[in-house]
Amino acid sequence: MTLQSPPLPNWCRFLVLVAATGCAASTSAARFGESGGNNATVASPRGTLFIVGGGTQSEDLVKQFVDLAGGPGKARIAILPMATSDGVATGAEKAAQLDSLGAHSFVVNVTRAQADADSVVRLLRSATGIWFPGGDQSLLTAALSGSAALKAIHERFDAGAVVGGTSAGAAVMSDSMITGNQYWPGMTVAVDSPSFSRIGRRAIEIIPGFGFVTNAIVDQHFIRRQRENRLMSVILERPSLLGVGIDEGTVLKVTPDGMWTVLGRSSVIVFDARNSRVTSTGAPVLGGTDMRVSVLPAGSTYDPKSGRATLPPQ
Repeated sequence: MTLQSPPLPNWCRFLVLVAATGCAASTSAARFGESGGNNATVASPRGTLFIVGGGTQSEDLVKQFVDLAGGPGKARIAILPMATSDGVATGAEKAAQLDSLGAHSFVVNVTRAQADADSVVRLLRSATGIWFPGGDQSLLTAALSGSAALKAIHERFDAGAVVGGTSAGAAVMSDSMITGNQYWPGMTVAVDSPSFSRIGRRAIEIIPGFGFVTNAIVDQHFIRRQRENRLMSVILERPSLLGVGIDEGTVLKVTPDGMWTVLGRSSVIVFDARNSRVTSTGAPVLGGTDMRVSVLPAGSTYDPKSGRATLPPQ
């Protein structure tokens, strides 16, 4: 692991130039579980979540993230690009975008072994914002789950830092995480597929995420890629969790009071089966009645405790 200072005269930006390797290893117990293994959260975090469903983000959305991190000249944002095999390029591109809006950013690209290093923890403890770019969310959890680095990120969030991510960086936010893999009848090994053409029991692979959201499970690229079958399968098996499908170019902002606000160019869809009648766990088919669905365009708010939603003014 190397630390390098780039030619920025007023800021020492540390770049950890190590590519993330490996895939997340899931056990049968974790595969269909609904709670994560990262016990780092506290009851009342002071930070904000800025969860993007993928796709292109407008400059206004990126600026809002910088402002939540302290604003121009004060925002110190750590970028963790381990969801992609080309983390160096991904991190550098995001750093250039954030810095153009007045942030001081640095890239932390580490393997799981290096995620426990004191030097990495010190870097993260200096951040006022954390950003997870897109890619494969299983690579990201493989690099950080159970690490000192992830604990440091939770500590910063609890202290008031903003934590955000897009696509894979959105999927990792919840306690339970959709990997993108699915099972078909007769299969014993999950496969990655863009098509989710059935609603079924034990159809979707779930592993522990990072646990910034504990009352819901997040799906991304939602409307654009028509992933409603996938999320309904997950929620009907785990009706205590809200299903949150965030579309591309769209943000779910979670404030310290627990309220959700939708920003951006499209919508967030929330599935709520908490008061539904669902087929028993022993039933061969998966079904339910009275599941509430909320389609929330930009400007909408949602209270995950009560399920009450408000739409933007007409």
